[in-house]
Amino acid sequence: MVKEKPNSTRIYDKDGFRRRAACICVRSDSEKEVLLVSSSRKPEHWIVPGGGVEPEEEPSVTAIREVLEEAGVRGKLGRCLGVFENKERKHRTEVFVLAVSDELPEWEDSRTMGRKRKWFPVEEALEQLKQHKPVQLSYLQSMILTCNNDKVT
Repeated sequence: MVKEKPNSTRIYDKDGFRRRAACICVRSDSEKEVLLVSSSRKPEHWIVPGGGVEPEEEPSVTAIREVLEEAGVRGKLGRCLGVFENKERKHRTEVFVLAVSDELPEWEDSRTMGRKRKWFPVEEALEQLKQHKPVQLSYLQSMILTCNNDKVT
């Protein structure tokens, strides 16, 4: 299902959940630091960058587009952490890990809304999400659980 909204088109799955995608942006393969962005609604809150899937767009493409718009970073898309459901807001978000290789000095959301980005040690990022965006806490917990499992020795 597709629903038009000013400046965007919202895509819904068969169950009526809005389809979204997001990335946990990491600085290195060790995944010890993650990048969070300031919320557009509450600039003092730190959140994971992500947004709505557009028509005919794969979630992986959405995730890359959203981190460029919201965090001003580019990199290599890694593993998918899964699809996370927010029953309260009726969202389903497919979350990926992105290894950041390039940080732009300014980007779309920094110019249009003053959005900021900041690197956090994983433990501190967990605390920020617990306080400001608990629904996203499971994204980061999933990354931590799968970090060591994906490493080939």
